[in-house]
Amino acid sequence: MEKAFHQQNRQELYRSLPAGSVLLLFSGRAPRKTSDEDYPFFADRSFLYYTGIQQAESVLMAVKDAGGSTSEKLFMLPPDAHAERWMGRRLRPEETEALSAVGDIRSNTAFLSNLEWMIDRGLSAVCLDLDRRKVDEQPVRQAFQLAAWLRKHYPAVRVENVHGLIRNQRTIKKPCEIEAMRYAETITAEGIKAMMRAARDGIMEYQLKAEFDYALAQRGVLTPGFPSIVSAGQNNFCIHYYGYQGQAHDGDMVLNDVGACWDGEINDVSRGWPLNGKFSDRQKLLYQCAFNTSNHMFATLKPGLPMSHVDEEIRRFNFEQLRDAGVCARFEDIGTYMWHGGAHHVGYDVHDVVDVDGGRRLLEPGMVFCVDVGIYHEEWGIGFRLEDNCLVTEDGCENLSAVTPRSIQEIEDFMA
Repeated sequence: MEKAFHQQNRQELYRSLPAGSVLLLFSGRAPRKTSDEDYPFFADRSFLYYTGIQQAESVLMAVKDAGGSTSEKLFMLPPDAHAERWMGRRLRPEETEALSAVGDIRSNTAFLSNLEWMIDRGLSAVCLDLDRRKVDEQPVRQAFQLAAWLRKHYPAVRVENVHGLIRNQRTIKKPCEIEAMRYAETITAEGIKAMMRAARDGIMEYQLKAEFDYALAQRGVLTPGFPSIVSAGQNNFCIHYYGYQGQAHDGDMVLNDVGACWDGEINDVSRGWPLNGKFSDRQKLLYQCAFNTSNHMFATLKPGLPMSHVDEEIRRFNFEQLRDAGVCARFEDIGTYMWHGGAHHVGYDVHDVVDVDGGRRLLEPGMVFCVDVGIYHEEWGIGFRLEDNCLVTEDGCENLSAVTPRSIQEIEDFMA
């Protein structure tokens, strides 16, 4: 993303902050893995959204004065030749400014003294991103630790949670985000097609995953947007399966739930396809139900519908398909075959941080979410999902992941 994107995001957030407050956002730090080894660092997604910076131990500080003017600083790890020899080069101030459009870059060792200096001069509120689902997890732990420290040492200073403001802002994607998503979709499609090309009787799930990873790496994506789900046969009945130890056999369906990340934007695409390249009668029957449901959703979703409608309509329409196919007689029994919801937003997170007001918020242009139709028939040994990414437009919607083979004919033709 260009630095103007991050700068615009910050300015939009600043307008909602109270006068006489300071906003603090943290990039986080890598948690300990074992012994003296840490997990690879993964920057907090909202910090990245507002700054473009992916370096540990970084802090954005934005002060909004009584008159409404805002000044901003970035506190970063200072240059350290010894540490950089071991752990890699740190961003220099000019590089940080080029990424973020923040001109005041300081050492993170000065962060706390700067904050205390402002509090002593009348600062009334500290605004933090407090995601209450993740109190004990990285990277937001720093925000909660700071909130506790403030309540103990500066009880007169209000601690305000801006997580709701951030969720609301991230709900609607900007044109540059959608452009990055489109490109990411083409990379995901190449990864899925690579798995289809490699399919053969006896192939291991980890070999299929390796084909996906290789296709992404050849296009500059070194890690996917989220841990890939690649399974076959009975392993398809674990919704979040990460074992990769199963062996696929002739007659199995392969399930993939995967997505590339490009320029911070993640997509999430699922396909179920026969290992031998030809759907059996039962596989075809169930897949066609899911395909019809997905097509119905993309033909009818438009601005003005409540977000809750997506899940509800997927469930209702798919039931009608399964009923007409003779699979499920009563709507009360649909849970036997549909095990999960049908929609979640995507963006800087695969389950993106957005505000849909419990499903009551109406669809708006610029929203991007998954249309996910899963069917799991344990008696027949067939489980899969058909998941695409839906962009809400001014008068309807668009399937961003239509670049990946999705109909029975498209899949069979490609695998042939």
